[in-house]
Order: sequence, then C-alpha cells, then structure tokens
Amino acid sequence: MLHHILNPIGVEVTDLPLTDVDAAAVSRLEELLSEHGVAVLPGQQLDDTEFIGFLQQFGDLMLSIGETPVDGFPDLNVISNVGRETPPRSVFHVDTSYVSHPPTYTALRAVEIPSQGGETLFTNQYRAYETLPPEVRSDLEGRTIRHVMTGLDLDEDAETEADHPVFRRHPISGRTALYLSTPARCVSISGMDDAKGKDMIEFLYAHSTAPHNTYRHAWAPGDVVMWDNGCVLHRADHADVIGDRVMHRGMVATGTKHRDGTFPHVD
Repeated sequence: MLHHILNPIGVEVTDLPLTDVDAAAVSRLEELLSEHGVAVLPGQQLDDTEFIGFLQQFGDLMLSIGETPVDGFPDLNVISNVGRETPPRSVFHVDTSYVSHPPTYTALRAVEIPSQGGETLFTNQYRAYETLPPEVRSDLEGRTIRHVMTGLDLDEDAETEADHPVFRRHPISGRTALYLSTPARCVSISGMDDAKGKDMIEFLYAHSTAPHNTYRHAWAPGDVVMWDNGCVLHRADHADVIGDRVMHRGMVATGTKHRDGTFPHVD
C-alpha cells in the first residue's frame, strides 16, 4: 500500500484495489484515517455491491433518516445535482452529529464527474484544536456542544439532538480534535449563556474552516474518498459546476476498533 501525505489534511493511497482488501489493509487504513483524517483512493473500478462490501469491513453501515437511498442499495444514499434547477447547498459539517452515536466513517464513490467544479473540501480538526488560543482551550475544557437536526422531516421517535464533547480524543490516534458542526446544528455550549455560546460556536467554526486549514479535493473518475468524522469537517462546493455530479455515499456506524461509537473527551 503506497501513500503520500496531502496538506493540510489527508493522505492519497495508491496500489490498493478496494475489491481486494484484506483485514491487514483495513487496519492500516483505519490507522491512516485516524492520523490524517481523509483517505483519497484513486483509480477504483468497483460497483455499489463492491463498495458496500468494502465499507462493511470497517463496521456496520447506517443511513441517515430522510436521505435518498440509491435504487436497490438501501445502505447507500445518492448525492446528485441532476434535474435540479438550483445547485444543492452545502456548508462545512459533520455527518449526522445530532445522534448520540454519529457515524465513524463516511465514504463517497464518484459515479459521474462534472466537466468543471464540484470539489469536496475537508478541514483538519486536529490542527483546529492545536491552534486554538490557550485561553479558549482552557475555557472550553470539559464542556459539551448540543447538536440538533435541521432540514429533515423525521418521525416522532427519531433521535434529533445529542450532546458531544467540544474536545474529543481519538480512540486510535490518541490525538485531540475540535468537534463541532455547522452553527445551524450547534445550538449551545454547556455552562455558557446563549449569547456567549453562540459567539463561541461561530468563532470555533470560522477558526476550523479557515482556508489554510482546508484541503480541496478535485474529483476524477474512479475516485473513492473516505474520511473519519471524528477529526474532519467537510462540504461540497457546488458553485460554478458544469455537468452532472453524482456521488454514492456510505457511512460506517462504528469503527472496528471502537464499537460503541464514542470518542471520549480529554480528561
């Protein structure tokens, strides 16, 4: 398995057909994801059945309620601009952070690539934590953020909010990441009044998503990109896209090395 480091986050892994991945390769990918957040896996020749088979080696799959499943593959959902009069909207976020056990990993398989635009951006949440002013780290130590669901029509009994530590220690790398999502889904910080909490969330979000902390992935045919939701924010850039952009997405509920799905906060 060959790889080289991307900046400021990510690793490109070559010479690894995802149709022929063994347990040792899965373990190595978990380690790379825990350290580098994003794995770009170019030149793949696989269909949805093989894509699911690859992801299931990392753990059980999950599909967020309200997402559009891929026809014939209910464990995957489709992300597409086809037939839309206006481009999809995407902001930096963590997938399904409003549940108590968010997905550990997310992966996208490129199905159709536009002739222009449509990149996906990723942030380094380890660096975001490490570059916080010391007084901010001290103030946030031991606090949690309340994440809430927005924009989906869910059943009454569906989970729609959860509290997560602001600082989360990764169970594999042992490193600490700043964990938050779009401010629309982060409504409060424990122990702070509403105004201060809102201002802090806006500051943390701007700090995390600064351009110098962001990797922009330009898609190519055959690309699969997988990332660790514990240390990465992501968004799609739908501006100035020319042509059809179709992705199939799979999410792994719990990683093989941390089955309860949690990321403990820093002691």
